[in-house]
Amino acid sequence: MALLEYDEFGLFHENAAEFGLQFSAPPVVRRESVDVRPGHHLSALVWGDAEPELVLLHGGGQNAHTWDTVAMTLGRPLIAVDLPGHGHSDGSIRASLSMEEMASDVATVVRTLAPHASAVVGMSLGGLTTLALSREAPDLVRRVVLVDVLPSRDDKATAVIGAFINGPSSFPDFDELLKRTIEFNPTRSVSSLRRGILHNAVHQADGSWVWRHSRTRDAAPIIVNGPDPAERTETMWRIMEQLAVPLLLVRGMEPQSILRDEHEAELLQRVPSAAVAHVEGAGHSVQGDRPLELAALIESFVPRS
Repeated sequence: MALLEYDEFGLFHENAAEFGLQFSAPPVVRRESVDVRPGHHLSALVWGDAEPELVLLHGGGQNAHTWDTVAMTLGRPLIAVDLPGHGHSDGSIRASLSMEEMASDVATVVRTLAPHASAVVGMSLGGLTTLALSREAPDLVRRVVLVDVLPSRDDKATAVIGAFINGPSSFPDFDELLKRTIEFNPTRSVSSLRRGILHNAVHQADGSWVWRHSRTRDAAPIIVNGPDPAERTETMWRIMEQLAVPLLLVRGMEPQSILRDEHEAELLQRVPSAAVAHVEGAGHSVQGDRPLELAALIESFVPRS
């Protein structure tokens, strides 16, 4: 069976068409690889030729291309990192869920590619990684944008996301993979989900498709918070309370968001200086559901260099 041709830099015209962006020529984007320890590298997309102003960290089971429309809308130099075990980066998704280890690897990438970035933007797992990064390498985190994530979150909504990530790692054909993806992402257009799959799955020689983040996964379920969720949650809250930089929470307001009013209230009680923005029509993946609105929020929160 012939493998589907895939050019990761050949789909930007679809992002532009779907969200009404001007598109006269493809954006300037390249892929860079950074050795974070012997025999282990992380990959990142570098947007633009100037000094990166932003660092974007995706959620669990995603990859750097989840930010494409946001990056195109912003038009600012930035990097979008493939977290360990995701996208084109080395590692397994299980090992990547140690926040301290992940933050250490990401710090090496940021220090190499974007040492003077004005802000780190993290969605879901990327947001928790951003908090861990602020403790691991505070000199690299000058502003924080958390996209639909806090240390405390709705267990039922989080379980739905976990069921998707912990589901089948391979599918007999593209249609089966797309069907399951649509079921778990009701707020997204089919065209954007199809594009996302092309970025986030690999077409095998036998015709099957495998999630990039499942290539090294074993059969045991992934537990994001580790063996003691309550202790991990409180640790992350303490990190937030000690932040000495501006913080913005961007919260999706559809039921698919993992945050509820009580979680937002806890944030404002623990970190009174935090800013909060609500995005109507967005679920958990605000960057996929409402990328233009998210880009506008980032633009207003992070001054240009």
